[in-house]
Amino acid sequence: MKNIVIAAGYATRLGELTKNFPKPLLKIGERSILGRMLDDIDQIPEIDEHIIITNHKFAHIFEEWKQKECRWLKPITIVDDGTETNDTRLGAVCDLILAINGGGVPLADGKQLSILNSQLSIINDDLLVVAADNLLFFSFQEFVDFAKEKGTSCIMCHEQSSIEKLQRTGVVELDANNRVLGMEEKPQVPKSHWAVPPFYIYTREDLDLVRHSVENGCGKDAPGNLAHYMVEHTTMHAWPMSAGRFDIGSLDTYYEAQKKYGKN
Repeated sequence: MKNIVIAAGYATRLGELTKNFPKPLLKIGERSILGRMLDDIDQIPEIDEHIIITNHKFAHIFEEWKQKECRWLKPITIVDDGTETNDTRLGAVCDLILAINGGGVPLADGKQLSILNSQLSIINDDLLVVAADNLLFFSFQEFVDFAKEKGTSCIMCHEQSSIEKLQRTGVVELDANNRVLGMEEKPQVPKSHWAVPPFYIYTREDLDLVRHSVENGCGKDAPGNLAHYMVEHTTMHAWPMSAGRFDIGSLDTYYEAQKKYGKN
């Protein structure tokens, strides 16, 4: 299983703090946000490599971080998607496909988006796909174990009582066995209280669906676009998170995380 970290965004909501520095490498105490996440994922026996997808503007910073902070057992590959501004970003779904396709994304108009990266090769393995801007209070091992039990691609979910917050995220309907019956992105009238955070497992059997998702109409920008597409094309289950997470999406939440968790 490959751990794919989506980290090619430009974090414009954090202003000057991330103007020339990637949000996942901001520190909470003495450890970076991404480093804290990898501390957990690296211990999962099924994981054999971490693949971090970033942009051209920040790729060299990730390479420096890899040399300086790296203390993990599994190898780390940094993928440069070639973009340099928020306006030219590829979007999380295209970035993921670039990584697993060895550098190419089939597009809806019959064209192909390609990059040159000698470190890339085609991936035919199960994938753990994660966003790199969260502090987590559970282990991804639980998620991997759940996916192995179900034998399908999986998403995470958590109960969210706030209708306003549900209207700003993905929302799923589940049956009694946690099979996903449907998913909506930012619904005005949510059909459940199950919100979807940006953590996914895609099985090797479903990788062709992932590879051809954009050319078949999947949205490019957010990782939730792919989850929504996959729910409509294959069987998926949802793992209810066993504990909480802290989403670092703004300056306020970053400073709050520093205050609450910087000493941990």
